Amino acid sequence: MQNEVVHHSISMMGMFQDSDLFMKILILGLLFASIWCWAIIFDKLMMIRRMRERMKNFEERFWHASSLSGFADSLPKKTKEPLAQIFINAYHEWKHLVSEKAKNSAIKMEERLEKVVQITIERQIEKMENRMIFLASTGSVAPLLGLFGTVWGIMDSFNAIGATQSTNIAAVAPGVAEALFTTAVGLIAAIPAVIAYNKITHDIDRLAGRMETFGNELTTILSAQSQKEDK
Repeated sequence: MQNEVVHHSISMMGMFQDSDLFMKILILGLLFASIWCWAIIFDKLMMIRRMRERMKNFEERFWHASSLSGFADSLPKKTKEPLAQIFINAYHEWKHLVSEKAKNSAIKMEERLEKVVQITIERQIEKMENRMIFLASTGSVAPLLGLFGTVWGIMDSFNAIGATQSTNIAAVAPGVAEALFTTAVGLIAAIPAVIAYNKITHDIDRLAGRMETFGNELTTILSAQSQKEDK
């Protein structure tokens, strides 16, 4: 009598349906992480695109402005543009220092302005880096979870081999395929997350450098303006 061979589907849906409860929970968790990563990726890419356009438009308006006071009055009170927030905070601090007659110390004024600019930039970077930790975590943890699921599945396959006393490759292969399926799902979640994390982090660093450059130029302009008013 030949050993009875249980037929399993080798499709992804079939392997998911044939897996046990633990494997199903693990696969669903990895798929959810992958979907959430893609949502974050698209959101961040759109955010970076908007930031670039807003920065470009603001710099054009700023360098063509006839006066700092007129330009400050033309800006909305609430804005999401990073360079506009840097300008508003630095300009208000400069006006405050001038009104307090603190301009007698040019070094002190420049230090205060640099501090305000740096704090504003750090807050902007913190907003842009929001949820980036999820991409980094998925990129590092998802392959390990997939590997853990593979080990779990292979252990089940060997237990089944021992219970049935069958060494037929046709009986072993479906269980091994189901075990390797979790590794594939883990890599599907991890690879885009790692690539996107590196890409988005690089873009955020470039935006931060652009803000730093504008902040330094603005500090120099405001300090020079104070020296002109002293004369």
